[in-house]
Amino acid sequence: MTAVWENLTIDARDPSRLASWWAEALGYQVITDKPDEVEIRRTPDTTPGLVFVPVSGPKEGKNRLHIDLRPADMEAEVERLVDMGARHVDIGQGDVEWTVLADPEGNEFCVLREREE
Repeated sequence: MTAVWENLTIDARDPSRLASWWAEALGYQVITDKPDEVEIRRTPDTTPGLVFVPVSGPKEGKNRLHIDLRPADMEAEVERLVDMGARHVDIGQGDVEWTVLADPEGNEFCVLREREE
């Protein structure tokens, strides 16, 4: 028997605010909003979800795990996310075909080019 991926847990100084940001970015909805965890999913019954839990300190260093997004239009999506509060970051990626952004709390994620068929 294998395990099923249920959630990805993200430390956050303001879990409710960061969960709301990611819900808007991904078109997800908030499923649970409690002081010790806020969970978002595409639909209530769809996994995996993202769970945001409170931490007291700021993020330090580069993420060891990150989310890759593949939109239909990379440039438009990068612009939308930056307008929402993401920012461009340099984590040493060099000259690549994707864009590295950070969410409002500094968690890096990548916006990939459209998939070529």
